[in-house]
Amino acid sequence: MKILLLEDDFTLSKEISAFFSSKEFECTPYYDGTFLLKKYFPYEYDLIILDINVPGINGIEVCKGIREIDKKTPIIMLTAFSEIEDKLSSFDSGADDYLVKPFHFDELYARVQSLLRRKEVPQQIENKITIKDLEIFEEEMKVYRSGEEIKLTPKEFKLILILAHAKGKVLSKQFIAEKLWDYHIETNQNTIEVYINFLRKKIDKDHETKLIRTKVGYGYYLSDQE
Repeated sequence: MKILLLEDDFTLSKEISAFFSSKEFECTPYYDGTFLLKKYFPYEYDLIILDINVPGINGIEVCKGIREIDKKTPIIMLTAFSEIEDKLSSFDSGADDYLVKPFHFDELYARVQSLLRRKEVPQQIENKITIKDLEIFEEEMKVYRSGEEIKLTPKEFKLILILAHAKGKVLSKQFIAEKLWDYHIETNQNTIEVYINFLRKKIDKDHETKLIRTKVGYGYYLSDQE
């Protein structure tokens, strides 16, 4: 297994590389975001770890750049920033997980293992899900409403899939959080409400029939029926 690491703290980078080497991983370190993007080749690595505050292009922009050419390789953001805005920015850029410094190497290893297991599980993909005039293409990761493509971030796309797969069943914020992230981010459940509002603005705002619905006190569901 090959890991790509972007971390400008030389001592920490060396410690992380040595730790994963002891677990029989090959860890390739980079210290500059701009240089990493110039060298990156799609699917060359099994997993990517990115610090945010690095020289050159920061980790969030590096993540966006990677996602333009590589939609599938798992990405973990490893950073000293713990504000919810930084976490949301990381997920919106395409990251799969987020770990705040200081951290225990065993926790980082557990998250790496979790993402790699998820990557290896064969996915049975329905090519298209249709709800009224909403079309969701899972394999292509594209969404259309009334024939017009809707641009979603990776997390927004994952959220609409979670709702669509429930087939009209009401999902609690807790359930959605567990599905949206492998690990709970340290925030309250209002984070889910934020993402639901993002989706509503993109999917329902300009349409008479609203598809993303709330059952007060219970949660959210996707349906063209009240």
